[in-house]
Amino acid sequence: MSRHFWISAFAIVGLSLGLTTQGTPALAAAEGSFHRSLSVNGHVDLDITSGSGSITIRPGAVDKVEITGNIRVSDWFDSGAQEKLRRLENNPPVQQSGNSIRIGHMREFSFFRNVSISYDIAVPPDTELKSHTGSGSQTVDGVRGPVDCDAGAGSVRATNIGNTVHAETGSGDIVLEHIKGNVRAHVGSGSIRAEDVSGGFEGNTGSGRISLAQSAPGAVRAETGSGGMELRGVRGSLEARAGSGGISAEGQPSGGWMVHSGSGPIKLRFPNDAAFDLNARTSSGSISVDHPVTVQGQIGRKEIRGRVRGGGVPVDVQTGSGNIQIL
Repeated sequence: MSRHFWISAFAIVGLSLGLTTQGTPALAAAEGSFHRSLSVNGHVDLDITSGSGSITIRPGAVDKVEITGNIRVSDWFDSGAQEKLRRLENNPPVQQSGNSIRIGHMREFSFFRNVSISYDIAVPPDTELKSHTGSGSQTVDGVRGPVDCDAGAGSVRATNIGNTVHAETGSGDIVLEHIKGNVRAHVGSGSIRAEDVSGGFEGNTGSGRISLAQSAPGAVRAETGSGGMELRGVRGSLEARAGSGGISAEGQPSGGWMVHSGSGPIKLRFPNDAAFDLNARTSSGSISVDHPVTVQGQIGRKEIRGRVRGGGVPVDVQTGSGNIQIL
């Protein structure tokens, strides 16, 4: 048998397997969708998960949950992708028991390998939500809540929520706006922005910036490993820590404040009538205070301890490298 025959035969087999120019098999892909309309009456409990794909939750009719799923299936052979697609279109992963609805929860984990489903769901305003995606963004708007969203990788955005919000992602940004309840937000790598939070706030990110605007009293805890933070309208106790980055905080110290940065400037702004016990120190930088201070112990360029307007809640400020301003 000639050498040319073997080369020709190998080329034919390669084409039949769908080899790319690099010699690796190419996945065949099939795309489709499904739609389900579910009748409900009263408070809805929605639990949704997606291994890969985005999740969008938006307000709809008070008596229906409208679910649209956009499917993408990849397989080594086109027939396998098409078969999975047909099964998902005819029997989507949607389960209902009264007002309790579960989406994407299936026992056949192997079946969902190389399957991506993005969901667009219209729900009644009186909906409590728990959602998860391994990879994909999540957008939630206009539900009463509570809301609990987490993603392995992907951004999370929640707006106009009438209760508490818990948002978490390994990689991606979190944006929260108009939240009428407490907030907990965690990011492995990415920023957190929370606006008009009517309650307490707890946020931390390994790498990224934190921005908060609080509109009602509640304790605030914010931590970033690498990145600065800006905290506005704080109405209660505050614990803010930055491994590396500047911290700016404004509000009324009705509870104790502890603000520490390993490396970065710190700027605090209080009302003109604020009363508190101040303990401020910097290893490398200067301290300035625009409030009358009655000195209790140390006062100098790098450390000030004293009472402002007779004293009150403790305000402890420290940075390893950077200036401190108390305005």
